[in-house]
Amino acid sequence: MGNKKHTTKIVPNELKIASRLYFSHQGKKRPAVQVALAGMIVGVMVMVLTICIVVGFKQTITQKVAGFGAHIQVVAFDNNNTYDLQSIEVPDSLLDVLASYEHVVSASPFVTKPGMLKTDSAFHGMVLKGTDNWSFFESNLVQGSLPQAPQEVLVSQAVALQMHLRVGDAVVAYFVDDEVRARKFIVSGLYDTGFGQFDDLFVLSLLPTAQRLLRDTEERPLTPHTFSGVDIIVDDMRYLESTADDIYFATVNLMDEEGYQVYYVQTLIEQNPAIFAWLDLLDMNVVVIIVLMLLVAGFNIVSGLIILILEGIQLIGTLKALGADNRFVRRIFLAQAALLIGKGVLWGNIIGLGLAALQYWAHLIPLEAATYYISYVPVAFPWSWIIAINVLTIGLSLLILLLPSMIITRVSPAKVMHFE
Repeated sequence: MGNKKHTTKIVPNELKIASRLYFSHQGKKRPAVQVALAGMIVGVMVMVLTICIVVGFKQTITQKVAGFGAHIQVVAFDNNNTYDLQSIEVPDSLLDVLASYEHVVSASPFVTKPGMLKTDSAFHGMVLKGTDNWSFFESNLVQGSLPQAPQEVLVSQAVALQMHLRVGDAVVAYFVDDEVRARKFIVSGLYDTGFGQFDDLFVLSLLPTAQRLLRDTEERPLTPHTFSGVDIIVDDMRYLESTADDIYFATVNLMDEEGYQVYYVQTLIEQNPAIFAWLDLLDMNVVVIIVLMLLVAGFNIVSGLIILILEGIQLIGTLKALGADNRFVRRIFLAQAALLIGKGVLWGNIIGLGLAALQYWAHLIPLEAATYYISYVPVAFPWSWIIAINVLTIGLSLLILLLPSMIITRVSPAKVMHFE
């Protein structure tokens, strides 16, 4: 029998060597590893918190703006962008069409009428809104109950404080058209959304109560289908524009008896451009923060790996002398960096999501509601964004690590051995 050629595996597996290098001889992490790991954890934690807070803030503000109005409104074509809207006829057949679109949750008529509240000691300008969609205000009810009778209204807690009103108190509202009309209401409950711009403005009533206040300027008789417009709620803001376009094309050719266009479609972004321009600025802040954190994390990882390579220069020379090529040695340090990145990303997510969850449930960090429209830092968990941030962090970190690993190719075994 011929002699079999035996091969001896001189060098251990790359991952085994990398795991040994990850710790010092005392079983503790090397200082370079500790610094790089800390930077990685902080970077990932800040990015996760930034995404959770900014998305939560935008969702909360959008929900509040939509709660007072809607994601989409169908109003009179010649509306003047105020709350004193021209009335339109909204037959049941049109409501059925508006509610039939895929992403539409509800389509409900509403009536708005500007006026003034007055008590013996105070007065306050307001807009009476009649609606039959109470889900938003029910979730923000702080005292009393929703209106159940024609003479009952829901006012904000801020307005109640200004006018010294309590649940059950009577208040007189004045509405001015060609003549002044007075209505006496009873405060059935108080709401508080924290959105002072709208809390100070809106008083809510049943739809028929506000509907009776409409006065048609062309002296046509009012019908049960005469409203100021229709509030439309969608299930996802991503489909806002496409749904608005569908509704526009469904109503654009509808004319009145004299052949004039009747309906006009507007989104909450078009109605509140200043608020949403402000929210759009947050996107730029997110981009800046994420880029900075990626640079910080990348710098820490690269500097840590360079230090580890320099500390292990004798090991590199020894491995090369034993027959290991540059690719093998490079994989050792890349595996070591991958261990570091994996641990940094894991703990960064644990700490970041843990802090976000704590804020979500406990509302520990307050905000000035008069400035930010909410009394605490809101948090959401956009998992697609969080996963994308993690993938981007890991991918860029590994890509950046290819540069310092090139140092290995310049290490000469002869020079290292001669130095020893």
